[in-house]
Amino acid sequence: MSVTGNIKVFSGNAHPELAEEICHHLTCDLGRSSTGRFSDGEFNFQIEENARGADVFIIQPTCPPTDRNLMELLVMLDAFRRASAERVTAVIPYFGYARSDKKDRPRVPIAAKLIANLIATAGAQRVLTIDLHASQIQGFFDIPVDHLFAAPVIVNYFQENPIENLIVVAPDTGGAERARAYAKRLNTGLALCDKRREKANVAEVMNVVGEVEGKNCLIIDDLCDTGGTICKVADALHANGAKCIYACFTHGVLSGRAIENLSNSHLEKIVVTNTIPLCEKGERLKEEGRIVVLSVAKLLSSGIKSIHDETSVSSLFI
Repeated sequence: MSVTGNIKVFSGNAHPELAEEICHHLTCDLGRSSTGRFSDGEFNFQIEENARGADVFIIQPTCPPTDRNLMELLVMLDAFRRASAERVTAVIPYFGYARSDKKDRPRVPIAAKLIANLIATAGAQRVLTIDLHASQIQGFFDIPVDHLFAAPVIVNYFQENPIENLIVVAPDTGGAERARAYAKRLNTGLALCDKRREKANVAEVMNVVGEVEGKNCLIIDDLCDTGGTICKVADALHANGAKCIYACFTHGVLSGRAIENLSNSHLEKIVVTNTIPLCEKGERLKEEGRIVVLSVAKLLSSGIKSIHDETSVSSLFI
């Protein structure tokens, strides 16, 4: 579908700073809207400019508080659909509920599919996202999904700030493909950890596959929630003689005692992107130099421009 209207970028309350940065790269103003709440907590949204015939992009990661931010996104999508926007794209830098992507236990939902249905029903005609927890989630949508990767941003950082005698580490076998891609682009070796998860948010590392003794290790993952997995991988690497241990992940969920866990771990430095706003405790670690935050605003703005101009987004991949 060719879209002739102007780009209009709007934001919910999840991450307005990222939306402002995206607008800076697009050289446009953030769309005017009111995003208040009624006294009972219901989201009260109104578009404060004409959106008829426009190519609308709504920036709203569904990060914690996930249900609150998700509901905001759905209400905004409905508002633009009813305002006769020519096309509405949901820009979801972090897609919540992505870990519920299969029935791996009896009598559990596939919540990621449910959320995909809700987003399409609310009025999204396209989705732009970064580093889905599982690539097959693209198939849960009945609308086009442009799935970008933060790898170009992260790889560029480590190319500009090289680490000597480096080896890339996958925290589990499921992340081996992602880690292999980073290892190839950073021209390093690859190791992985065999992880057994007994229950949600509790991980136990069994052993390290690969030679890490005397090497600087970079753990690669798509997200960090409580920090349990990454901290136990760091423990295992340290026990196997690793020298310095670093970690990088796209989505810094950092819930519960994540910051405390990361602070007390063997990790020298943590690199994360701003798909999710950093929590207050995380900001303190950033000030101390333990956490480095890389911006994905330029990546997302390039994706938005490609969608609007109907050009390929493949140039944004490595």
